[in-house]
Amino acid sequence: MKRNLRIITIPNILSLFRLILIPVYASMYLNAASDQEYLNAGIILSISCITDMLDGWIARRFNQISDIGKILDPVADKLTQGVVLLCMAGKHPILWWVFGLLLIKELFQLIAGYLYLQKGNEVKGAVFSGKICTTVLFVSMILIMIFPSMPELYINCLAGGCIIFMLAAFGEYIHFYLGIR
Repeated sequence: MKRNLRIITIPNILSLFRLILIPVYASMYLNAASDQEYLNAGIILSISCITDMLDGWIARRFNQISDIGKILDPVADKLTQGVVLLCMAGKHPILWWVFGLLLIKELFQLIAGYLYLQKGNEVKGAVFSGKICTTVLFVSMILIMIFPSMPELYINCLAGGCIIFMLAAFGEYIHFYLGIR
Protein backbone atom coordinates (compact mmCIF):
# COMPACT_ATOMS: atom_id res chain seq x y z
CA MET A 1 0.00 0.00 0.00
CA LYS A 2 1.34 3.43 -0.95
CA ARG A 3 2.01 5.72 2.01
CA ASN A 4 0.60 9.22 1.94
CA LEU A 5 3.06 11.67 3.46
CA ARG A 6 1.14 14.85 2.56
CA ILE A 7 1.00 17.33 5.40
CA ILE A 8 -1.09 20.23 4.14
CA THR A 9 -4.55 18.85 3.56
CA ILE A 10 -7.99 20.14 4.52
CA PRO A 11 -8.43 17.40 7.16
CA ASN A 12 -5.07 18.22 8.75
CA ILE A 13 -5.94 21.93 8.81
CA LEU A 14 -9.23 21.06 10.53
CA SER A 15 -7.36 18.98 13.12
CA LEU A 16 -5.01 21.90 13.78
CA PHE A 17 -8.06 24.17 14.12
CA ARG A 18 -9.44 21.79 16.77
CA LEU A 19 -6.16 22.03 18.67
CA ILE A 20 -6.40 25.83 18.57
CA LEU A 21 -9.96 25.68 19.96
CA ILE A 22 -8.90 23.74 23.09
CA PRO A 23 -7.79 26.76 25.15
CA VAL A 24 -10.78 28.74 23.84
CA TYR A 25 -13.54 26.49 25.21
CA ALA A 26 -11.49 25.56 28.29
CA SER A 27 -11.15 29.23 29.21
CA MET A 28 -14.78 29.95 28.37
CA TYR A 29 -15.98 27.04 30.54
CA LEU A 30 -13.71 27.78 33.50
CA ASN A 31 -14.71 31.46 33.47
CA ALA A 32 -18.42 30.92 32.81
CA ALA A 33 -20.73 32.56 35.33
CA SER A 34 -24.08 32.25 33.56
CA ASP A 35 -26.03 29.64 31.63
CA GLN A 36 -25.39 31.63 28.44
CA GLU A 37 -21.63 31.54 28.99
CA TYR A 38 -21.73 27.76 29.54
CA LEU A 39 -23.82 27.46 26.38
CA ASN A 40 -21.25 29.53 24.45
CA ALA A 41 -18.45 27.21 25.64
CA GLY A 42 -20.57 24.23 24.58
CA ILE A 43 -21.12 25.75 21.15
CA ILE A 44 -17.37 26.13 20.64
CA LEU A 45 -16.84 22.53 21.78
CA SER A 46 -19.62 21.45 19.38
CA ILE A 47 -17.85 23.24 16.52
CA SER A 48 -14.71 21.30 17.42
CA CYS A 49 -16.66 18.03 17.35
CA ILE A 50 -18.27 18.85 14.00
CA THR A 51 -14.87 19.62 12.47
CA ASP A 52 -13.69 16.25 13.83
CA MET A 53 -16.44 14.50 11.86
CA LEU A 54 -15.77 16.65 8.79
CA ASP A 55 -12.04 16.02 8.70
CA GLY A 56 -12.55 12.24 8.64
CA TRP A 57 -15.27 12.45 6.00
CA ILE A 58 -13.21 14.80 3.79
CA ALA A 59 -10.10 12.64 4.19
CA ARG A 60 -11.94 9.51 3.04
CA ARG A 61 -14.16 11.14 0.41
CA PHE A 62 -11.43 13.14 -1.31
CA ASN A 63 -8.54 10.74 -0.75
CA GLN A 64 -6.76 13.07 1.67
CA ILE A 65 -5.87 10.42 4.23
CA SER A 66 -2.29 11.01 5.33
CA ASP A 67 0.06 9.43 7.82
CA ILE A 68 0.31 12.73 9.72
CA GLY A 69 -3.50 12.94 9.77
CA LYS A 70 -3.72 9.45 11.28
CA ILE A 71 -1.74 10.84 14.20
CA LEU A 72 -2.95 14.46 14.32
CA ASP A 73 -6.68 13.62 14.39
CA PRO A 74 -6.57 11.28 17.42
CA VAL A 75 -4.16 13.63 19.22
CA ALA A 76 -6.68 16.46 18.78
CA ASP A 77 -9.46 14.13 20.01
CA LYS A 78 -7.57 12.98 23.10
CA LEU A 79 -6.32 16.43 24.06
CA THR A 80 -9.84 17.80 23.66
CA GLN A 81 -11.33 15.01 25.76
CA GLY A 82 -8.63 15.26 28.42
CA VAL A 83 -8.75 19.04 28.78
CA VAL A 84 -12.54 19.17 28.87
CA LEU A 85 -12.72 16.36 31.44
CA LEU A 86 -10.10 18.11 33.58
CA CYS A 87 -12.04 21.37 33.41
CA MET A 88 -15.33 19.71 34.29
CA ALA A 89 -14.00 17.36 36.99
CA GLY A 90 -13.55 20.30 39.34
CA LYS A 91 -17.31 20.81 39.29
CA HIS A 92 -18.34 17.16 38.79
CA PRO A 93 -15.93 14.85 40.69
CA ILE A 94 -17.24 11.64 39.06
CA LEU A 95 -15.55 12.84 35.88
CA TRP A 96 -12.17 12.17 37.55
CA TRP A 97 -12.96 8.46 37.03
CA VAL A 98 -13.65 9.05 33.34
CA PHE A 99 -10.46 11.09 33.03
CA GLY A 100 -8.42 8.39 34.83
CA LEU A 101 -9.72 5.64 32.56
CA LEU A 102 -9.11 7.83 29.50
CA LEU A 103 -5.53 8.38 30.65
CA ILE A 104 -4.90 4.66 31.22
CA LYS A 105 -6.47 3.70 27.88
CA GLU A 106 -4.54 6.31 25.96
CA LEU A 107 -1.21 5.48 27.62
CA PHE A 108 -1.76 1.83 26.73
CA GLN A 109 -2.55 2.78 23.12
CA LEU A 110 0.48 5.05 22.93
CA ILE A 111 2.89 2.39 24.18
CA ALA A 112 1.27 -0.50 22.31
CA GLY A 113 1.02 1.60 19.13
CA TYR A 114 4.69 2.54 19.36
CA LEU A 115 5.69 -1.12 19.76
CA TYR A 116 3.36 -2.04 16.90
CA LEU A 117 5.06 0.49 14.62
CA GLN A 118 8.51 -0.70 15.73
CA LYS A 119 7.62 -4.12 14.33
CA GLY A 120 7.17 -2.50 10.92
CA ASN A 121 3.38 -2.39 10.95
CA GLU A 122 1.40 0.42 9.33
CA VAL A 123 -0.51 3.06 11.30
CA LYS A 124 -4.19 2.12 11.32
CA GLY A 125 -7.24 4.21 12.04
CA ALA A 126 -9.43 3.88 15.12
CA VAL A 127 -11.34 0.70 15.80
CA PHE A 128 -15.13 0.95 15.48
CA SER A 129 -15.76 0.87 19.23
CA GLY A 130 -13.18 3.65 19.60
CA LYS A 131 -15.18 5.85 17.24
CA ILE A 132 -18.37 5.15 19.20
CA CYS A 133 -16.53 5.87 22.46
CA THR A 134 -15.31 9.22 21.12
CA THR A 135 -18.84 10.13 20.02
CA VAL A 136 -20.33 9.18 23.41
CA LEU A 137 -17.63 11.17 25.23
CA PHE A 138 -18.14 14.26 23.08
CA VAL A 139 -21.94 14.18 23.29
CA SER A 140 -21.79 13.66 27.07
CA MET A 141 -19.27 16.47 27.57
CA ILE A 142 -21.33 18.87 25.46
CA LEU A 143 -24.53 18.03 27.36
CA ILE A 144 -22.83 18.53 30.73
CA MET A 145 -21.28 21.77 29.51
CA ILE A 146 -24.43 23.35 28.10
CA PHE A 147 -26.64 22.28 31.02
CA PRO A 148 -24.61 23.45 34.03
CA SER A 149 -27.51 22.82 36.42
CA MET A 150 -28.04 19.24 35.28
CA PRO A 151 -28.89 16.98 38.23
CA GLU A 152 -25.90 15.01 39.49
CA LEU A 153 -27.78 11.74 38.86
CA TYR A 154 -27.87 12.51 35.11
CA ILE A 155 -24.20 13.45 35.13
CA ASN A 156 -23.42 10.17 36.90
CA CYS A 157 -25.40 8.28 34.24
CA LEU A 158 -23.56 10.06 31.42
CA ALA A 159 -20.22 9.35 33.12
CA GLY A 160 -21.21 5.70 33.55
CA GLY A 161 -22.08 5.47 29.87
CA CYS A 162 -18.71 6.99 28.96
CA ILE A 163 -16.93 4.47 31.16
CA ILE A 164 -18.81 1.53 29.61
CA PHE A 165 -18.00 2.60 26.05
CA MET A 166 -14.41 3.41 27.00
CA LEU A 167 -13.95 -0.04 28.52
CA ALA A 168 -15.37 -1.64 25.36
CA ALA A 169 -12.95 0.33 23.18
CA PHE A 170 -10.06 -0.42 25.55
CA GLY A 171 -10.87 -4.12 25.32
CA GLU A 172 -10.88 -4.00 21.53
CA TYR A 173 -7.53 -2.19 21.48
CA ILE A 174 -6.07 -4.78 23.87
CA HIS A 175 -7.26 -7.54 21.53
CA PHE A 176 -5.84 -5.72 18.51
CA TYR A 177 -2.41 -4.89 19.91
CA LEU A 178 -1.82 -8.02 21.97
CA GLY A 179 -3.42 -10.40 19.49
CA ILE A 180 -5.72 -11.88 22.10
CA ARG A 181 -8.56 -13.78 20.46
